[in-house]
Amino acid sequence: MKPRGFVRRLFLLACLAGTAAVPEIVGFQTHSDRAPVHKIGDSKINAKDGLRYVWIPPGNFVQGCSAGDNECYEDEFPTRKITLTKGFWLGQTEVTQAAFQKIMTYNPSEFEGPNLPVESVTWLEANAYCTQIGGRLPSEAEWEYAARAGTTGARYGKLDDIAWYWKNSNFQTHPVGQKAPNAFQLYDMLGNVVEWTYTWYWVQHNQENINPTGPSIAEYKSLRGGGWWDDPDLVRASYRARIEPDSQDYNIGLRCVSE
Repeated sequence: MKPRGFVRRLFLLACLAGTAAVPEIVGFQTHSDRAPVHKIGDSKINAKDGLRYVWIPPGNFVQGCSAGDNECYEDEFPTRKITLTKGFWLGQTEVTQAAFQKIMTYNPSEFEGPNLPVESVTWLEANAYCTQIGGRLPSEAEWEYAARAGTTGARYGKLDDIAWYWKNSNFQTHPVGQKAPNAFQLYDMLGNVVEWTYTWYWVQHNQENINPTGPSIAEYKSLRGGGWWDDPDLVRASYRARIEPDSQDYNIGLRCVSE
C-alpha cells in the first residue's frame, strides 16, 4: 500500500523540519589545501542510501544548443561557456526505489521494482531525499556538464545504446545502469526518467558564467534528460523541461550530489 496524501505530506514535513530550510545554492563547497585530489573514475558509496557516486572534476563546457543540433528550442539559447571551479560527487545512477524507500520509508512509484528508478516524486520530495543523505540536487549547469562528459554533440552516444525512450522502453521505466554510460561513468543521464535539478527555471540561461546557480526564485523548477515516454528530440543534453516544484509524474525522478 503506497502512502499518499496526508501521511505522505506529514512525513515530508517531518524530514524538512529535521533538516531546516535548505538555502538556494550560492556557490560550491570549498575544500582545504589538504583535501585529497580526485580524478575521473573515482567513486564512493554513500553510507546512508548505499548508492555509488562518481567524481565529476571541475572544468568548462558550452551550455545550450549543441553545434549542428537542429532540434533545439528557444530556451536552449544563447549558448555560453560555463566554468565550474569545484568538482563534485554525482550519483552514478538515478535514485532507485530501494534507496528511496530506505531513506523516506515510502515508495510513490507507479512502476514498482527495487532497482527501477524512483518516480512520481515532487521536487520537494527529491530535495528532502538528497538532504537526508547529506547531499543536494545538482544545479542545472552541473547536470549538463556531467551529462556531456566532455562531448559537444546533442548526445554522448547513439541514442538506443545510451537511453530508454518511447521507441525502446515498452512505455515503462527500466532498472538503472542497463545502458552504456558516458565518459564520467554516469548511467541514464539521458532517458529512463527525467531528473529534477536544484535550479529555478528561466526562459533564458542565467547570465552567470562561473558556477551559475540560476534565478533566486521563479514559478518552475528545471528538469533534465528526457524520459521513457519522450520523443528523441527531448532526449538530448541541452533539452530543458520545467514544472511546478509540487508537481509529480511517473516520468520524473532524480539523482543527487553527495557532499
